[in-house]
Amino acid sequence: MHPVESKYSGLCTITEITKTTSQTTNITSTTDTEVCKDQPCRMVVKSVPATENKNGAFMMAKNIVLLMTPSITVKPGSKVTVTQEGRTEYFKSSGIPAVYPSHQEISLVEAERWA
Repeated sequence: MHPVESKYSGLCTITEITKTTSQTTNITSTTDTEVCKDQPCRMVVKSVPATENKNGAFMMAKNIVLLMTPSITVKPGSKVTVTQEGRTEYFKSSGIPAVYPSHQEISLVEAERWA
């Protein structure tokens, strides 16, 4: 186990959105495809800005990064669910991974949360 992995305190599920086109109807549809489930990880909050007023509703945004093994390919735009410290968080889109020999860092965009 790499020293970075010893700090993993969460589990994540990565889901890609896959497009398929029917050969008989020529209709394209999307399907969620699970890439990994209950993968050890660590979610790190880089900053927590104040709430922001968007058209009369207050929106909260955080700068969140997911740390996990570099052996799993995570495509940009994947959905991510992270359970850490007894809480489950949902993310609608992952960024382009920064891959290192010991781990990869993936920026996450929270699913909309309104105060």
